[in-house]
Amino acid sequence: MSDRTILVVGTYDTKDDELNYICDVIRGQGGHVLTMDVSVLGDPSKPADISKHDVAGEGGHTIQEAIDGEDENLAMQIMAKGAAALTARLYSEDRFDGVLVLGGTMGTDLALDVCSALPLGVPKYIVSTVSFSPLIPPERLPADIQMILWAGGLYGLNSVCKASLSQAAGAVLGAARAVEKPKLERPLIGMTSFGKTVLRYMVALKPALEARGFEVAVFHATGMGGRAFESLAAEGAFAAVMDFAPQEVGNHLMGSAISAGADRMTNAGKAAIPQIVSTGCYDLVDFIGWQEAPQKVAGQEVHAHNRLLSSVMMTTDQRREMAREMCKKLAAAKGPVTFLLPLRGGNEWDREGGPLSSPEGLKAFNEEIRQACPANVTLIEIDAHINDAAFSEAALKVLDGWTASGIVKGAA
Repeated sequence: MSDRTILVVGTYDTKDDELNYICDVIRGQGGHVLTMDVSVLGDPSKPADISKHDVAGEGGHTIQEAIDGEDENLAMQIMAKGAAALTARLYSEDRFDGVLVLGGTMGTDLALDVCSALPLGVPKYIVSTVSFSPLIPPERLPADIQMILWAGGLYGLNSVCKASLSQAAGAVLGAARAVEKPKLERPLIGMTSFGKTVLRYMVALKPALEARGFEVAVFHATGMGGRAFESLAAEGAFAAVMDFAPQEVGNHLMGSAISAGADRMTNAGKAAIPQIVSTGCYDLVDFIGWQEAPQKVAGQEVHAHNRLLSSVMMTTDQRREMAREMCKKLAAAKGPVTFLLPLRGGNEWDREGGPLSSPEGLKAFNEEIRQACPANVTLIEIDAHINDAAFSEAALKVLDGWTASGIVKGAA
């Protein structure tokens, strides 16, 4: 375990003491360090393993260009481009096992690019003055990133900030030693859902898919779960996706902070990954329970799920808008898409006679899907509810057909 190497990235001109402290903690625990300097104006107290000139050059620029621009944002973008490219290359060369980046808002902006350049399973830690902040949009976050608040560390070392820095140093080294990286020995199906109280198809589908030789990863579609799903789709990690819980598309459309980003329901299509999509909880907009409802759904009936999360039912017009948005996203897909439309509802609460039942709203959504469905999408209507056995059977039938025809690579 002593041979794990951590890439430690930061501006070694202004944060020399803090970064060297982190390096000392890692070495004190038996790990190795590879240092990367992303400074522009100054120089570290001792040369970094990877100099700022190396970083700028990897992105096709020079430090002088960054200085001559006389714009700190432009300078940091030059360094971020080079740092991300260099990090990806160094990892492909097995030069390090995990990464830790330290910074304020400028450094965090760069850190997000650096971490996004690495695949799932590589420990990625950011020590930041804006950890957990709404300044950070969900689409910038890799699937398995870790962050810790750089408390009390804006200027110089002290006992408060050492607590954060030492934790981060130990955490990234421990993660690099303990991580079991995805092996992807079986083709992976990515599925979106919510808990079994509201959506139940995964209970039948997961064992059925595993019996067919697939591995199944189910993502909780509460913003960050969808972000992880999209991140992996963009990497081409999935053999196929069953994107059955598109609620994050509606959340984003209606202005909720519980968003997986503007690119939700697009990355599988961009990567030509076969998609089976459906309507789980399409009719609900989740928002942060301790905040006011988003303006677009203000005044609509609120259902408190817990102290963190509340939901509102979409109006009929909003459901039509949701249908058009889904179809618009799917129209750009480069791979095959099948839309399974369960005509009797998309979550356990909207069944006929259920507490959130809206026959008029459901009918309007179904009609809009029929009208807006693009030519590249195969629409299959199912006279059943999404939680009925008939829905899961229809999904398996589509996948079996794709596997038999070679569209989806089955297990060896």
